[in-house]
Amino acid sequence: MISEDFAVGTSPVHRIDPRLRVVAATVFSFLCAVCNRFEPLLLCLVMAATLPLLARLELRRVLRRLLLVNGLILFLWAVLPLTTGGSPVLNIGPAVVTKEGLLLSARITLKSNAIFLALIALMATQSVGTLGHALNRLKVPGKLVHLLLITYRYVFVLEQEYLRLVRAARVRCFTPQTRIHTYRTYAYLIGMLFVRAAVRAERVHQAMICRGFSGRFHSLKEFSFTGVDFAWAAIIAIVLLAAGWLEWIAAI
Repeated sequence: MISEDFAVGTSPVHRIDPRLRVVAATVFSFLCAVCNRFEPLLLCLVMAATLPLLARLELRRVLRRLLLVNGLILFLWAVLPLTTGGSPVLNIGPAVVTKEGLLLSARITLKSNAIFLALIALMATQSVGTLGHALNRLKVPGKLVHLLLITYRYVFVLEQEYLRLVRAARVRCFTPQTRIHTYRTYAYLIGMLFVRAAVRAERVHQAMICRGFSGRFHSLKEFSFTGVDFAWAAIIAIVLLAAGWLEWIAAI
């Protein structure tokens, strides 16, 4: 299920205002996505790789997650150079490796790793509850924030309901096999899970109304910008402006 391995800490990144982290991660991700030149992409990658170090994250866990992302990227390296039209670089039998395909794969690699590292350092270093309240302070529509917070709160309850149904099936000597009885049993299990989720959702809604829920979740933590937050905002803005300058102005 959802784990918050990096949410607890006392590093400089953990102390940044959550609203600033959300805005910085969003702007950084969009900038990386639209950049095509290697100079700004390398700058973004260096910045993104520095943030986990400043956040004092356990590098082994970060690398483990990074390997999962690069597993898909390796597949793109095996496909894009052979399927993208352009100048041939290498002939492997009937297949032709093109320069444009290699460059496209390299750009995707830089973008994916930079965005992923930045999201780990800026977003995963806060709990989902804190993220929800930060989004609320940033005037994100309330229904989306409520959906995020309630989903996070009750996804663990649904997991427990699913495990109970699976244990009940095993007690009745159910053994998964490749036959119609197994497929029908899993269909019944998923259907029952949806039924129980709907019933529990109705009960939770009634309980919230009885406790005076007025459509707003209140946070015990107040967000406030400090001088350190303004310094971080200035540093991030300078790096992003430098990347934008390398992409659109320096190339002219």
